[in-house]
Amino acid sequence: MKIKTLLIAGAFAASFMAPDYATAQPKPKKPKPDFTGKKEDAKDDAKEGGKGKPKFDREKMKERLKAAFDKRKKDHKDKKRKGHKIKDGKAFGKLVRDDEKVKELRDSFKEASKAHHDKVKALHKQLKDASDEDKDGLREQMKSLRTDWFESMKGNREEVRERIKEIREEFKNKRDDVIDANEEDGDKPGE
Repeated sequence: MKIKTLLIAGAFAASFMAPDYATAQPKPKKPKPDFTGKKEDAKDDAKEGGKGKPKFDREKMKERLKAAFDKRKKDHKDKKRKGHKIKDGKAFGKLVRDDEKVKELRDSFKEASKAHHDKVKALHKQLKDASDEDKDGLREQMKSLRTDWFESMKGNREEVRERIKEIREEFKNKRDDVIDANEEDGDKPGE
């Protein structure tokens, strides 16, 4: 009996749904928007700077830039004071920077560069006022100064490299030598 009532109820529901399925149609597509008149409006808006352009406040931007520059300057000073972090054992930043011999080389090179710069400036001033015959001689002097300058730069670089090699040797990790020496004495590592 229960099955019979279920079948009747199912047939009754199907009869009500059948007309909807018979008349069902796909949803109509939305019509495409018409942009014919808007192209000119878009061009006009572009010429005027657009409709939704945000307002630019110069004072606010200046304050933000000043705050950013101050923060960068503070961070830069802090990082410079802390020194270079040694990575992978290849960098000797603070050791090299604080070394007396390297400081002397750097200072002497700065003095030499200032002297060279002054000589070049003087030659340029002479070159402006000189006659055509004198200009050739001054140009030769400038060329010789330039070659001398490159030679002095190379020499300074070589001296700094030598000092860095000395620093590396001085602070080299001699762990392997100590372990080998201990093994020769009969001690085993880890004892």
